[in-house]
Amino acid sequence: MSFAALTAKAQLKKPNVIVIVSDDHAYQAVSAYGSKLIHTPNIDKIAKEGMLMKEAAVTNSVCSPSRAVLLTGKYSHINGMKDNGTYFNGAQETLPKIFKRNGYRTAIVGKWHLFSTPTGFDYWNILPDQGNYYNPGFKKNGKDTAYTGYVTDVITDLALDWVTKNKDEAPFFLMLHHKAPHRNVMPPIKYLEKFNDKKFKLPSNFYDDYKGRKALQIQQVTMKDHLDIRYDSKIPCDTCQINKVNDWAPAEYQREIQRLRPDERKIWDAAYQREYEIFKTLKTKDEIVRFQFQRYMEDYLRVVNSLDDNVGRVLQYLQDQHLSESTIVVYLSDQGFYLGEHGLYDKRFMYTESFRTPMMIKYPAGFKGGQKTSSYVLNLDIAPTLLDLCGIKVPEDMQGVSMKKLLATDKDEDWRKEVYYHYYEKSFGLTRHYGIKTERYKLIHFYDPVDTWELYDLKKDPKEMHNLYDDPTKATLVKTLKERLKALQLKYKDKI
Repeated sequence: MSFAALTAKAQLKKPNVIVIVSDDHAYQAVSAYGSKLIHTPNIDKIAKEGMLMKEAAVTNSVCSPSRAVLLTGKYSHINGMKDNGTYFNGAQETLPKIFKRNGYRTAIVGKWHLFSTPTGFDYWNILPDQGNYYNPGFKKNGKDTAYTGYVTDVITDLALDWVTKNKDEAPFFLMLHHKAPHRNVMPPIKYLEKFNDKKFKLPSNFYDDYKGRKALQIQQVTMKDHLDIRYDSKIPCDTCQINKVNDWAPAEYQREIQRLRPDERKIWDAAYQREYEIFKTLKTKDEIVRFQFQRYMEDYLRVVNSLDDNVGRVLQYLQDQHLSESTIVVYLSDQGFYLGEHGLYDKRFMYTESFRTPMMIKYPAGFKGGQKTSSYVLNLDIAPTLLDLCGIKVPEDMQGVSMKKLLATDKDEDWRKEVYYHYYEKSFGLTRHYGIKTERYKLIHFYDPVDTWELYDLKKDPKEMHNLYDDPTKATLVKTLKERLKALQLKYKDKI
């Protein structure tokens, strides 16, 4: 059957939708983006069978706000979820509510992290707060429930079980939200030895001195100063006096590993005792910093490996159930993540590694695969795009834009040429800031507690090391970018 015939046949029925969201998955750890750190064949498959968004970004790089943007298609200041410390207002219009009104069965499984009770879903089975990696507890439609297994496997099991029970009743809309690879990255037992034989190279700007960038000078998310030897490196050393930077770390670490079964705990202890033996031989601070970087990368990528395995399980299920052609599958992270760039872990800043996010979409019956776009797409665009692809009217107050034309033709002359970003939290020594990114430049205003501006020429300085804001030769450029930034704030109704 021809592609056109398949498309016509599949579109007689509304497509199913699965939105797979990981947590803190850096695009640098996805092989579809050219990563040399890890091979992610299953995640890559979504891009190969659909479209890879090469310049996808988020509007506010932190967990809860990003999820609220996905649900509403609106910026944080409009949907009310500006940071991780507030409750999401579930009374407002959301994507699952719209799908449900249009005949869809709806569900969310996995990480919710919006604190309020999910609304608009026929079924919800979510992790409380951040959840646990091992033998996790869930809230199933409000009832406390516990499961045996590794959280990424469990989330996938629950999601596919729900699809199996609902796939013949109506088209389904499923939000499959993983905890992985959020800190504290705890690998599955089967991968505790993986990457032991691989030496990870420090990023070229790992020892960034933050010259001319005041907000970076006060942050508290550097690998060399703020990773905890117990919590992050899993070194069983309560008496070590170096890199014990978090008072809560020992209890948090113990709570997690105590969830392991005795047989699992035996394997765990043996694996990390070997790391402790290496740690005891280290003499200098630099040796310890490099050791912690290596340890972080090993565990992070082990968790990503499991994540990719489970994306593969979803894709194989759709294939086996003859649902691949008629199902839209989206993969993205709630934001990007630093893997040592600028010496950082975590996210939040508007710098490239946390601002950008992996994103790819496939829908074989709707558009051809093997495409890539460098257009500036946002997590803001997911909601209107899914509605449009399913033939559902997009609410006029959604601030995102449907990617349907972009997906169909790989071109949209009217697509945005610049991106607006606004981050609101002050935790971890971070500074609130907003900014604009164009094809060549990025202008950021840090405003609380630091008050300073930063300008980067992304063509000449892609690693964002040299702040050009005070360069007198850039005065006209700065004036123009500030005017464009103000226009975006007016467009998106963000009052500063």
